[in-house]
Formats: sequence, structure tokens, C-alpha cells
Amino acid sequence: MARRLHCLALVTAVLCPLYQPAMAAPADTSAPEFSVKAAYLYKFGGFVEWPETVFASAASPTKLCLLGDDPFGQILDKVVDGQRIADHPVVVERLKAVMPKSGCQILYISDRDDHKISAALEAVRGENVLTITDGARTPQTTGIINFVIAENRVRFEIDDQAASVNGVTISSKLLDLARSAKRRG
Repeated sequence: MARRLHCLALVTAVLCPLYQPAMAAPADTSAPEFSVKAAYLYKFGGFVEWPETVFASAASPTKLCLLGDDPFGQILDKVVDGQRIADHPVVVERLKAVMPKSGCQILYISDRDDHKISAALEAVRGENVLTITDGARTPQTTGIINFVIAENRVRFEIDDQAASVNGVTISSKLLDLARSAKRRG
């Protein structure tokens, strides 16, 4: 666990200062913002515990699913190549839609349509899925983890109460690293 925390801290220290958003610039999948977010998506998994029943076997992969437009291109695939989360190989799956029982352990929702985001979050509500949104504007469109840009850096907020509803446990170390954390009641 200490190694994972060190890796996350290293990614944060090295990559986050590189991100300086351009005003009104189109999304660029080579931008440091997406490299940082890709690293976070993978690293978050090391700080989450899923129930044993989530994986069919010890060899089953951890599915990191992307819903909506893929802002990462090949960046995320390169980041997770050969990586493991709790002895499970990590695989990336791109989805056009998400349904209950999708098999995803981590779900990143990149859509900007509030209705579609809400529908996706509702589809996996109560399932053992770590949901991650990007710049959500309302509570109905905010995942368990939500990326935000603050002080020209990629940051994240955590809703640990939502994690509880989905049956996943987030390490207190990750909660402490969050810009803000809504703790379990």
C-alpha cells in the first residue's frame, strides 16, 4: 500500500505542475491533462477495495471502462499496459452505453450531456463500480470521484458516501489526497 501511495504522489508531483490549461483551446489528447488523468484512472484502483465476488476468478481482469468520447486516445492503453490492480491485470474497454451488470470495476464517464451522465450513474448505482466523472456540474452528474481543475492542476473530489452505496471501499490515504471528500455517515 505504501508503494501505491508513493506512486500516486509521484505522479501528482511530476505531472500535475505540467498542466496549464489553454483558454478556449480544443481538446488535445496529447495534452498533459489527459496524461495525468489517465495515470490517475489506473492508480485510483490501487486505493479501492471491491468485494471478493466482483471477480469471477483470481485471474479475472480489472475492467477500466470508458463511456462516451475517448479523450485519451492511446495514452490510457499505454499507461495500463502490463499493469495490475490487486493481482488482477488491467484491461481498458470502451463503451457506447452502460447497462447494469456491465462487468466494469472502474467506469470513467466522459460525456458532457447531463442526462446521459445521470443515466449512466443510475445504471450502475448499487453495483460494485467505482464511477469517475470529469468536471461534473451537479450532484446528479457527479461520480464517486470527480476530476476538477483547480489552481491550473488536475485535482479530484471524492464522495465516499456514494462509494458506500456502490459497495466499494476507498482507502483513507486516497481520501486524504482529495481536494475535498464527502465522508461516509
